[in-house]
Amino acid sequence: MRLILIRHGEPDYKKDCLTERGIEQAEGAAKRLLKEGISAIYSSPMGRAKETAAFTAKALDMKVSVLNFMHEIDWGDTEDDHEDKLEYDGHPWTLGFKLLTENTEYVGSTDWYKHHYFRDNKCLSYYRMVSQRVDEFLSSFGLIREEGLYYCEKNCDDTVALFAHGGSGAVLISHILDLPFPFVLTTMPFGLCSVSVIEFIQRKGELTIPILSLFNDMAHVKGAKREPLEFEK
Repeated sequence: MRLILIRHGEPDYKKDCLTERGIEQAEGAAKRLLKEGISAIYSSPMGRAKETAAFTAKALDMKVSVLNFMHEIDWGDTEDDHEDKLEYDGHPWTLGFKLLTENTEYVGSTDWYKHHYFRDNKCLSYYRMVSQRVDEFLSSFGLIREEGLYYCEKNCDDTVALFAHGGSGAVLISHILDLPFPFVLTTMPFGLCSVSVIEFIQRKGELTIPILSLFNDMAHVKGAKREPLEFEK
């Protein structure tokens, strides 16, 4: 199985839709994806993701199935009256950077969720929910989570496209590849309308290790540039 992850195009966050530039990016992504052999298209339920997906669906004459759990993650204090308020409104990219640079013992650590920056942050519940639902989604293709890898119940050569967001997409990458969330947020940001590919070489009855065969491909995006790590929801 091949899972192609595409981030939405440039958005108007307030209206949850694409800007004119975002539409151009989505059109470019659709052309980029034409020869990938895509058998199914999935999208977050949010407007900017569905609008981006629609261009690929039209080009391939396919329908878009909505995965509600790939909605962009939320963040902030878990309790309004919490005495130890999170800095930067709980923005996970910023706090991920601060965690790793101010507490280097967390670099590569699987205990990142125990730190105040994430333990008391709404994004942790989203992380856990998205991770669980991603595994349920993959199980429909015969991939069963086992000790950080995936057991293959059947052979599957499907290629599916998933249009999502910087946050929910980062959770997906973190969970599938078994990488600490702050590490993914800070070292693996992916741009607007970027294309990334995770491959599962499936042999029935065996474990498989997910392969990140392509990451943040933006060759099809005109004027692509690196964004700062301050994303809006």
